[in-house]
Amino acid sequence: MHRRTCLQAIVTLAASAGASELHAQTVKKSAAATPAKPPILLHCDLAVDPAREKEMVNHFHTVFSPAAKTFEGFIDVKMLKLRTTIQGQPPPASINYRFQLTYQSEELRQKWVTSDTHTKVWAGIGATLKDPKTFQVLLFDVV
Repeated sequence: MHRRTCLQAIVTLAASAGASELHAQTVKKSAAATPAKPPILLHCDLAVDPAREKEMVNHFHTVFSPAAKTFEGFIDVKMLKLRTTIQGQPPPASINYRFQLTYQSEELRQKWVTSDTHTKVWAGIGATLKDPKTFQVLLFDVV
């Protein structure tokens, strides 16, 4: 009987040590994967011509988004269609979409936005805007 108790204690200690080591490795990996600096988030409030909405959405999903994903620092990109105002002042009547881009840093986003690729793929979205030169662009730091 004493022998069984010792064996059970050894098995329990070994399992506990293994779990502690696994936990330590997991913490180490997640700390290494955490960026040193929080990312940035860019919002563009767009007035897309209602007659060209389908064209813009198709271009965003099939051309713009795949190109953006290939650049260093890319985290996420979304095109949001305004549904309604729930609280506060409504946006200008012409705003019907919000473009949202998340990058690891503003420096890496600048490499993307000044690239020939960006110039080419943004043109497809810009062509669908009521006025491609007058939309609001807001840059946020994620906190």
